[in-house]
Amino acid sequence: MKNTKRKFSVDTLQKVAKILKTIAHPVKLEILEVLESDEPLDVTTIQQRIGLSCEVSMMSHHLNKMKDNGILTSQKRGKQVYYRIANREILKIFDCMEKCNI
Repeated sequence: MKNTKRKFSVDTLQKVAKILKTIAHPVKLEILEVLESDEPLDVTTIQQRIGLSCEVSMMSHHLNKMKDNGILTSQKRGKQVYYRIANREILKIFDCMEKCNI
């Protein structure tokens, strides 16, 4: 049996799988697109920019899931919570999608 050198450690593969699993939903990908401008946005504004494809309560669920998994950060201002992308490198997923003709 040939011993081939692995490109990624098991730990790295697990982290990547967790990220991909977290964003593997059309609405979550839309959220990333909306937040691409790096302007912190609240739930209602994100929902309005995406359109009627998702109710505010479901939008909050998606945002919290992404925040809990380190994809987004949030900051509370008064009664509103504003979200932004934690690590902008995640946006490279869109480059990958374009290169793969998806």
